[in-house]
Amino acid sequence: MMTRAALVWIILVTGVTCTTPVMAQTYDPNYPVCMEKTEWGGRYIDCSFTSIAQCKATGSGLGATCSANPYFAPRVPTRRR
Repeated sequence: MMTRAALVWIILVTGVTCTTPVMAQTYDPNYPVCMEKTEWGGRYIDCSFTSIAQCKATGSGLGATCSANPYFAPRVPTRRR
């Protein structure tokens, strides 16, 4: 009985300590435009632009593409009574 409890404890501790943090959502819902840039290590997405023109100016010469953010959530002002 003691070995079974020890085995469960070892599995539990190993599972908790070997986990890595998961990356959050790539697309920022506060900005309407994203820039996708392909680098040597992989793909990089930056959603911090307010317009396509701003994104294109930043990505000029970098081989980046600009597109609309599919998760953009515009803020709607609340109505007052």
